[in-house]
Amino acid sequence: MASPPEKKFDDDAVEAASAPAASLQERKTMTDIIRNAKLATEKEHKMTLLQGLKLYPKAIAWSVLISTCIAMEGYDISLVNNFYAFPQFNEKYGEAVTTADGQVTYQVSAAWQAGLSNGAVVGEIIGLVINGWVSERFGYRYTLITCLTLIIGFTAIFFTAQTVVHLQVAEILCGIPWGVFQTLTITYASEVCPIALRGYLTTYINFCWGIGQMIGIGVIMGNLWRTDEWAYRIPYALQWMWPLPLIAGIFFAPESPWWLVRKGRLGDAKHSLLRLTSLDRETDFDADETVAMMVHTSALEQKITKGASYLDCFKGVDRRRTEIVCMCWAIQNLSGNSFSNYSTYFLQQAGLSNDKAYAFAMGQYAINCAGVFGAWTLLTLGIGRRTLYLYGLAALFTMLLILGFLGLASDRQAASLATGSIMLVWALCYQLTVGTVCYSLVAEISTRRLQIKTVVLGRILYNIVGIICGVLTPYMLNPSAWDWGNYAGFFWAGSCFLCFVYAYFRVPEPAGRTFAELDLLFEQNISARKFASTDVDVFAEHVEGDVLNKYQDQIAISDIKIKI
Repeated sequence: MASPPEKKFDDDAVEAASAPAASLQERKTMTDIIRNAKLATEKEHKMTLLQGLKLYPKAIAWSVLISTCIAMEGYDISLVNNFYAFPQFNEKYGEAVTTADGQVTYQVSAAWQAGLSNGAVVGEIIGLVINGWVSERFGYRYTLITCLTLIIGFTAIFFTAQTVVHLQVAEILCGIPWGVFQTLTITYASEVCPIALRGYLTTYINFCWGIGQMIGIGVIMGNLWRTDEWAYRIPYALQWMWPLPLIAGIFFAPESPWWLVRKGRLGDAKHSLLRLTSLDRETDFDADETVAMMVHTSALEQKITKGASYLDCFKGVDRRRTEIVCMCWAIQNLSGNSFSNYSTYFLQQAGLSNDKAYAFAMGQYAINCAGVFGAWTLLTLGIGRRTLYLYGLAALFTMLLILGFLGLASDRQAASLATGSIMLVWALCYQLTVGTVCYSLVAEISTRRLQIKTVVLGRILYNIVGIICGVLTPYMLNPSAWDWGNYAGFFWAGSCFLCFVYAYFRVPEPAGRTFAELDLLFEQNISARKFASTDVDVFAEHVEGDVLNKYQDQIAISDIKIKI
């Protein structure tokens, strides 16, 4: 019996027949991605603070751990600025100075004081630039662990320093990992939590800064009684208490799911999300939907932002976002923060002893920490970031004017006491608004694709402005220089007013928005004053890109495995 004739298919016919099927599958996959992304977006918008706390307790714990890295910088800064009053420190690293009555004292020269204070800033700028490349390539965890390991070695230079040159080298080298911490902690906090928690975890970083300063002042006060070299060597040695516990914790921390999505590691991103969330869920959380939302956002950003280099931060839509982030950082110094740091100086002018002046300094750092919790309360009450920023700048401007007018008072002792006290109130208002909310603004306004580099550029400007303000303020207050005294308040009031004008016209309201919605608002060039009231539909946009294609491929592979 003859076998049936074998059917022969033309290759072109096969391609023609399979093409519609492939196209249909792609459309189906795209529909699934958009549907899942839309569901995840709706769930984030509806999620309350309490639900976020219950769903993301692990994310909160990991973010708090990684944010603690920034406390090391606050600790060292409080040391170097207060060691100049230590006789033992001055005798070791200073120069002999003969007073008018013939007594010989030791002082670190003004040039070296400026060098030591700014040396860390120079190192931070170097670290910031490096971080823009390294963390995006190797991931957040490995970058942080490497920096913490470097801190262990660099601290040994502090501890064994024999000359002021050695201290300068240590400040610059330690500044490099500190610069990495300044941006990576913010980025991680913003990428591991939902909208409901984003403002709290990003602003918590400011609390860590204050904690580091408080610990530093406390260590200094605990060693005031010592008359040997250990008065300054013990505080330096205590810097070793930070890295090892942090390295151990960060080693087990989950990587940022947003970074994993950008790298196309979608399975790892889902695993990371599951490690960040709790099994005891009150919401119908779905990790696949959240990954789809991240993929959709990344594809949308690829459409809006073609590249991912520092130069791309100044192109197209991202130029505006980079400008706002940079100015939000700069306003922290331009609003008069460097002037308020001299509250101890005015209190000493009013007759307070050194130990009481240090106690007031610790009180100011405690106010900084308390201000963060106060800002959380205001955020919980529904007050937006932009609103807090504007009202905060208005209040700071008013108090700076009052400080300036106190220069007209004839009773200088009473005026100095009032000045120091008002500066403490100024510090509280600053931390309730501008000082704390800035961390949330810079984390939310920058695009995911360029966030690290955008925040790096902003922080570099912050450091540069900080150096300028740090040089100008002593000249304003020093009796042997410009001797402005309280009248410096008028200068900083003018600067603060200009900051208010800028913020009113340029700083938008990002609260309650997903990253994709913020991307679209900036692409449509919506006015900063209309951000909160403008409705956008991110899913009406046609998106494509490498991340989206890879996600489609992985879904297709999963379907094949299921059928098999």
